[in-house]
Amino acid sequence: MTTNSARGLPEDALSEAKVADYLQANPDFFERNAGLLAKLRLPHLRDKAATVSLVERQVDVLRERNQALERRLKELVDVARANDTLADRIHRLSQRLLRAPDLQHAVDAIETSMREDFEAMHAVLILFIAEAQTLESTSRRFLRAGDPASAEARMFESLLQSGKPRCGQVRDSQRDYLFGKDTIEIGSVALTPLGPKGSLGLLAIGASDAERFHPAMSTEFLSRIGDLISHALTR
Repeated sequence: MTTNSARGLPEDALSEAKVADYLQANPDFFERNAGLLAKLRLPHLRDKAATVSLVERQVDVLRERNQALERRLKELVDVARANDTLADRIHRLSQRLLRAPDLQHAVDAIETSMREDFEAMHAVLILFIAEAQTLESTSRRFLRAGDPASAEARMFESLLQSGKPRCGQVRDSQRDYLFGKDTIEIGSVALTPLGPKGSLGLLAIGASDAERFHPAMSTEFLSRIGDLISHALTR
């Protein structure tokens, strides 16, 4: 026996959906039936033992919606501010690279920008170009000459072939190759291939926070940084 039958109602009595459709189509229903509105009582959202009027429930629902919208707005504002900050840092990197008269100064500009503009204390530039051997001695801490055919470089083969930045955690062997065996505090890394399919090399930025660079984050700005550096290296 259905609930409607038990109450003596016909099987085709109004369903909840039909009632909801009717009220949506007639929003002035309770204005025309004020007495019914006053009689309606609903369970309290936080205290299940208490009841509130329909108007009070509506106020609660609207308040929660407003709080949710405020949280969402704050998130959007925070993202916009972060993007503005990144855009400004990339602009400063661009200016530094434009002032670099040669490859040595371009590498110096990249290192300075990573440290001062992006506050990336753990950053390394691995280059596969011939000139890197000469430049390595003057900027050993930041720049390293690499061989794309070496076993170390092949650990990043899929990344280089994709030509797209990647963020997240790396294997211990990859971390040791990039930052040295004494940098166990690196928790996450942003990797940016340079040139078509990483033909020029790789820029790696490390962070102690394991969630600083995570796989779900946007890599659009990293791509722009990679493009700027790639053009500067091949001018």
